[in-house]
Amino acid sequence: MRLFTAVTLGPAIEARATEELHRLRPLAPQARWVKLEGLHLTLVFLGDVDDARLPAIHDALTPIGARHSPFVLSVVGGGAFGAPAHPRVLWADVCGATDALKALQADTARVLQPLGFEPEHREYTAHLTLARAKHPRGDAALLACVQALKDTSLGEGRVDQLVLFESKGGHYLPRLEVPLTRPPG
Repeated sequence: MRLFTAVTLGPAIEARATEELHRLRPLAPQARWVKLEGLHLTLVFLGDVDDARLPAIHDALTPIGARHSPFVLSVVGGGAFGAPAHPRVLWADVCGATDALKALQADTARVLQPLGFEPEHREYTAHLTLARAKHPRGDAALLACVQALKDTSLGEGRVDQLVLFESKGGHYLPRLEVPLTRPPG
């Protein structure tokens, strides 16, 4: 099974993202747009994992919830990854309690590392992927989407759990939900 850990942003951001994607799609019709079902921020990608490893992953992730408090993120504006003239990925910017998000991501990566899941060697950058270019060299049409996102807000969302998702047939199935239960302060 193909697994990753993530946080979700709630129904208000999902609703606004739906509106924005309807507005942006005609600007870059060749791009692969994300499915809004299960809109999330990936924390750690585990890849293809044997079913027999699931109990150890559950045991590693479950204690994380007691070490983290719920927090609020907002999604505003956006940008692109890749060559400036031919971006490969369109994203919306994540703001708000990004230090709390980064701490949760680092803790998740730390507990999974002894199980053989090596963390990425680059710094975690909070962003919400909206679209990817179909062509490996990028899609110049995504530049118009970056401009269209410039003053856009998708609102705020409360992050109150860590989720282990399975990616199956283009759908995201929650395999474990870990509530963030540490009291604030």
